[in-house]
Amino acid sequence: MNSEPWKPHGIALLDYFHGDTSAQVVVHEDDGETEVVPIHVFFRGPSEFSALEEAALDLCRGRVLDAGAGAGCHALALQERDFPVCAIDIAPEAVEVMQKRGVKDARCADLFHFREEPFDTLLMMMNGIGVVGDLAGLDRFLGDALRLLKADGQILLDSYDPDWTEDLAEVAALKARVPTAHYIGEMRFQLEYKGEKGPPLAWLFVDSKVLAEHAGKAGWSCEVIWQEEEGHYLARLTPSK
Repeated sequence: MNSEPWKPHGIALLDYFHGDTSAQVVVHEDDGETEVVPIHVFFRGPSEFSALEEAALDLCRGRVLDAGAGAGCHALALQERDFPVCAIDIAPEAVEVMQKRGVKDARCADLFHFREEPFDTLLMMMNGIGVVGDLAGLDRFLGDALRLLKADGQILLDSYDPDWTEDLAEVAALKARVPTAHYIGEMRFQLEYKGEKGPPLAWLFVDSKVLAEHAGKAGWSCEVIWQEEEGHYLARLTPSK
């Protein structure tokens, strides 16, 4: 996986860590829409976690691999609970931040090529599953992820239903801009920080029914643990018996 698309994000994390609390990343969507993401969200402490995040941390067990760990907010919280945690991120700047913040085992690594003794829990928060890019990438990931886990291991992930909205016109507009051959949650973004844009990156938002369907075909059981009204959910995947 190429780290270049994540460079603006990594530099913003470093700047925030060094005192620029106004740091923010601009996310450019492929339809021309933009969203501004304040970097402080990646430095939240446990008192600022959502109920969904708290539920995910409560479900963690054994040795944890925190994938796409960013600034390490979840890894640090798990360390406080005495979990052995390995936190990985593709952006070297993010890993530097994690190390300076006290994450004991922070590594610059590509999840898809990461090799290590199996873990009890693979944690993929803040829509970390999006890194697979598209449904084909999801299938490849699910077909390979067992190498990361013990026989009774689990994957904890959150995502969003890309079709969720109370505005029917918004649904129609979203479907109109996604090619008919593509799943509606297959997106492309560019990250920008201080006027510098990274290369485009593919990102997946997958609804729980589609996730369960693809997980089942790959030999996983899928359980929705937490469902929010806005379409955000937490799922646990375990190897099918």
